[in-house]
Amino acid sequence: MHNSLMMQLIGEFIGTAFVVLLGDGVCAAVNLKKSKANGAGWIAIALGWGLAVTLSVYFVSWLSPGHFNPAVTIAMAAAGKFAWSSVLPYIIAQVAGAFVGAVMVWLTYYPHWAETTDQELILGTFSTEPAIRNYFWNFFAEVVGTFIFIYGLLAFTKANIPANLNPILAGLLIAGCVFSVGGITGYAINPARDFGPRLAHQLLPIANKGKSDWAYSWVPVVGPIVGGLLAALLFKAIA
Repeated sequence: MHNSLMMQLIGEFIGTAFVVLLGDGVCAAVNLKKSKANGAGWIAIALGWGLAVTLSVYFVSWLSPGHFNPAVTIAMAAAGKFAWSSVLPYIIAQVAGAFVGAVMVWLTYYPHWAETTDQELILGTFSTEPAIRNYFWNFFAEVVGTFIFIYGLLAFTKANIPANLNPILAGLLIAGCVFSVGGITGYAINPARDFGPRLAHQLLPIANKGKSDWAYSWVPVVGPIVGGLLAALLFKAIA
């Protein structure tokens, strides 16, 4: 049994903050000038995000189920594995945690923003942006990626897997999806992970930053929710 709703929300807030701090942290390490990891590339980012999710779930496993993602929370409710009454509070906690995690990335890498003049790289450290801007296909890619991710999470509930291994599998699932389909959009699969840091990018006095690209921001929010709901519908139909 999980804790009271308030303790679960604390867990979701802290866990999502860690996910973004570690995940956007690896993006900062790769993107920002004079970072020792500058130019390490997509493999480092994919593995870094996988580790960010795994470690963060372990960090708060005693507080909350470790969704850290509105698309996961909504899909779990649609699949009958989570109470609809807790969905909105979870989402608020997740977005707030993602915002705080992004602020921490900004502070941690503070001297490096002034050394980095590429505005797209700076935004890409916080939120996602497509490799080729085509809203329909960008949206489709987010739907497909999130479908794979959330169907995998739901399928794990039917497998004979020790509970303490689930965070490792979730991290491997993230890394696998980033490797395979993440090159199209940067692979948000998580509305909070994109919206919270994008809002931080908008509000923070980041050196050399450009626009926060709000015209694209609906794609990494709506796409993952749709993909998660489709995964939940398929799971319910065959489980």
